[in-house]
Amino acid sequence: MGISAGFMVPHPPLIIPDVGGGEEKNIQKTIDAYQKAAEMIGRLQPETIVLLSPHQIMYADYFHISPGQDARGDFGQFRARRTSMQVSYDTEFVRELCEAAEAAGLPAGTLGEREKKLDHGTMVPLYFVNQRWTKYRLVRVGLSGLPLSVHYRLGQCIRAAAQSLGRNTVVIASGDLSHKLKEDGPYGYQKEGPAYDARIMDVMGRGAFGELLAFSEDFCEKAAECGHRSFTILAGVFDNTDVEAKQLSYEGPFGVGYGVCTYLPRGNDGTRNFLEQHEEKERAAYLARREREDPYVRLARYTIETFTGTGNVPEMPEGLPEELYQSRAGAFVSLKEDGRLRGCIGTIRAVRGSLAEEIMHNAVSACSEDSRFSPVEAWEVERLTISVDVLGETEKISSPEELDVTRYGVIVTKGGRRGLLLPNLEGVDTVEQQIAIAKQKAGIKDHESVELERFEVIRHH
Repeated sequence: MGISAGFMVPHPPLIIPDVGGGEEKNIQKTIDAYQKAAEMIGRLQPETIVLLSPHQIMYADYFHISPGQDARGDFGQFRARRTSMQVSYDTEFVRELCEAAEAAGLPAGTLGEREKKLDHGTMVPLYFVNQRWTKYRLVRVGLSGLPLSVHYRLGQCIRAAAQSLGRNTVVIASGDLSHKLKEDGPYGYQKEGPAYDARIMDVMGRGAFGELLAFSEDFCEKAAECGHRSFTILAGVFDNTDVEAKQLSYEGPFGVGYGVCTYLPRGNDGTRNFLEQHEEKERAAYLARREREDPYVRLARYTIETFTGTGNVPEMPEGLPEELYQSRAGAFVSLKEDGRLRGCIGTIRAVRGSLAEEIMHNAVSACSEDSRFSPVEAWEVERLTISVDVLGETEKISSPEELDVTRYGVIVTKGGRRGLLLPNLEGVDTVEQQIAIAKQKAGIKDHESVELERFEVIRHH
């Protein structure tokens, strides 16, 4: 025994009759597909259901697995308190999963519970399952802000736990798709919304799980999806496994995408080692990226690699271009991971004896002291795209008309508060945006007047 099936399902509360009040008829295709999926689960009669929910407790760097013997929940927050359920947890499976995660070096466990009640990402799928099968115990797993590859690895641990215990186990990946499908929808429209839904339904409909790892964080964020990490854990459950994949439905009448797919394992398939294949590609991309980096960026990367690996700042290397030893200037070191900012710290003016020292000091700060992010760990360094901006002299200006977002960075000052934004940043298209973000960074309110300065940079990649 082990994993007998997997399911990709959405969790719109209005699909529950007491919540929808008749409006659920507008997503009848989703209801029909849900019922087919529940019938499959009823036939499989799983001992354990592992449910992956985006609305379970979520931490940036930790997977929360619900502890305890049982839990209950209702739809009271959606004005339907009488629709409720209670579940028993599979404590033995939870223990086995935590041990498998620890052995794999994954940050997962039962610590940090803030809310015992079941979330709607859990209850909506179970509402349908419970109509067909109730003799199961539940394992409820939350997501994290960690990379998709780490979520895939957690899926591998879930499979290992099921196999170790000999449990007949079903895995349900709960998650809506894009929330940005329609201008008149509750979350508005973004072109990435329908693009994400078309792409994810193609991938999941084919069971092409390796392609899940190629979705950039930036693309997913712009699409405002909520289920991608759930689906990626499900993919890890079926690593090295041939599956029979079926798309049962897709629709998005309210501006949010809902998809239902089912997966039945058909035996081992060594060609579907998607994580290994992805990591090989990532390694090749890293080596190519490193080859293209100029000496300024190589110095920053060398510093970060040494610091994250040993906890020590390295000695300044020999053989750098002479200007790094001789010149002095302010510099910013920016880190991105999977297209998303991972750290950015710098100095407006030189505070070190040389530009090389400036870059090394700010590289350490960017990877370990940016309060917006947890410190970069050694295993992440290969995933980082690094840039170094060397700042020119600042000059005071009297009007925003003297700014150009592609050419000039901006410094805003109000009393003792000061904020800086570099030029030519993705997503910053107007001077108004540039000034607003710089104000926000400094804790200056939008309506407050500020002194303006501008500066140019030389950006090193």
